Amino acid sequence: MAERAVPSRVAIAERVASETGFKKSCIPEVGRLLGLAATAKPHGVIAESGTGAGVGTAWLHSGLGAGARLVTVERDEEPARRAARVFADDDRVSVLTGDWRLLERYAPFDVFFCDGGGKRDDPERVVELLAPGGLLILDDFTPSPHWPPRFGGEVDELRLFCLTHPTPDATEVLTTPDSSAIVAARRS
Repeated sequence: MAERAVPSRVAIAERVASETGFKKSCIPEVGRLLGLAATAKPHGVIAESGTGAGVGTAWLHSGLGAGARLVTVERDEEPARRAARVFADDDRVSVLTGDWRLLERYAPFDVFFCDGGGKRDDPERVVELLAPGGLLILDDFTPSPHWPPRFGGEVDELRLFCLTHPTPDATEVLTTPDSSAIVAARRS
């Protein structure tokens, strides 16, 4: 199977991450999932918590429809400034600096990649910010063969919350042999 090309803005954001020593960027396997989710909502409001160097943002951007809008927030000023430069020529993209709750004014979201604030400190609010049919994507999980899911010998409360919540339907998707993501869709 031929390897697919990396979208140009993803390559730019990866270069920014490398040059600044940012090591927590979105992996390509999750990135392709993000691009697919954005593509599925061509007129949607797409959100991201935890911009970092903008790699996940760039993957979301790779699927952004002409009628869609992407808003991302980074709590640290310098990474947010660098990421904003990657998207400066596209008025569909807004990079905010501050607490993840700045995103609330743009809700409801058709896609929400919650990679920073919110996913651990207020997961219930994260779910509330989804539009009917909205997709929530959380990554950085370690696959667990147990139920309830476990990590580090303890019940993984966030994963359990997502997989058993009554509002969205959710599943865990293996992204690499050693990592997984949760994908949830809010019921209408």
